[in-house]
Amino acid sequence: LTGLLVQPIIGYMSDRTWSPQWGRRKPFFLIGAILSTIALFFMPHSSALWMAAGFLWILDASINISMEPFRALVADKLNEEQRSYGFVVQTLIIGIGTWIASNLPWFITKLGVTNTAEPGVIPPSVKMAFSIGAFVFLGSVLYTILTTKEYPPEDEEEFEKEKQASKGRFFSEIFENIFKMPSTMRKLGVIQFFSWFAFFTMWSLATPALTESVFHAPMPHEADFAQAADYLAANQHYQDAANSVGSYMGIYGLSSMAFALLLTLYTAKRNINRKYIHMASLILGGIGFLIMNIIPNPSWLALSFILIGISWGSILSMPYAMLSSSIDAKKMGVYMGLFNMFIVIPQIIAALGGINFTYKLIGPQAIHAMTVAGISLILAGLMNFLITDSKAISYQE
Repeated sequence: LTGLLVQPIIGYMSDRTWSPQWGRRKPFFLIGAILSTIALFFMPHSSALWMAAGFLWILDASINISMEPFRALVADKLNEEQRSYGFVVQTLIIGIGTWIASNLPWFITKLGVTNTAEPGVIPPSVKMAFSIGAFVFLGSVLYTILTTKEYPPEDEEEFEKEKQASKGRFFSEIFENIFKMPSTMRKLGVIQFFSWFAFFTMWSLATPALTESVFHAPMPHEADFAQAADYLAANQHYQDAANSVGSYMGIYGLSSMAFALLLTLYTAKRNINRKYIHMASLILGGIGFLIMNIIPNPSWLALSFILIGISWGSILSMPYAMLSSSIDAKKMGVYMGLFNMFIVIPQIIAALGGINFTYKLIGPQAIHAMTVAGISLILAGLMNFLITDSKAISYQE
């Protein structure tokens, strides 16, 4: 919800900002990075739950302030011919950073920092990981600010006139942009809806679904066991299965990186059809979800998550490349921010019961949620047929 509110506002403000020294998007990078660094550093040191929750909210808002203008900056800096390449490279870097961050506590523990602590106390390895993350985040943003030059408005006099004319119309203009968003953006929104519904379903229910149906180790309930030893054995079996599911899920992150790397190498010198790449990627991901219901043993989950990773790599790049080529460059920030609602809304619907309602239409077993995710992702792929704007589909000379 924070992103739903913050990103359009920051996008709109960055569209109306220009400084010869600081640029257009860079001031928001800096403000967000400073606030995010403070929140990251102090959050694991919180002495109460309310304090940790407050720092988490500050972190969420600050990351949205810092990160929202990044996609707009990619579109600002690159011409139409380069945008597919730019957004794919961004996806590759996001994947690498995510993988490193997820393994940072493990790496710190290997260096000798303990990963254990008293009940209710956060281990030193986690605190150190947060601190490293904070300074890496700030350092990365500072590097971008110091090494990146932004282009001024094409007509600075006209830019100032438009800025003055928009004074006092902050929220009204944002709402006007919602109702007047380009047709291609609306169609991409439909694709995003089904894509993010599918992935939120995976994040929410993959563990109970796969432990039960693939590993045959459902979560035990103590009341169902007459002997405590039997419950402990069943619980250990479930925990082992859950850990295995987590390991297999890690494959989709690596797969998305590999896919992004291949696209990076290809788009560096060649033009691509974004529409059909995105369509094929989403359908492959949908197949990855569907086969979970029929695989003969857990090792096949590697194939499922490889296919899902391909779709994830495309979701983080192709929609933004298509969007950036179909909207007014003067409104790049606000439209990139508004585009976020097509990510947030499906997740809210899924969390409020959409997942449980849809998968139980098929059957009571949690594995049917993965079937719903597969169907949703395939529908998202087929919805690419709605995209007819040639500029969005591929670079036009």
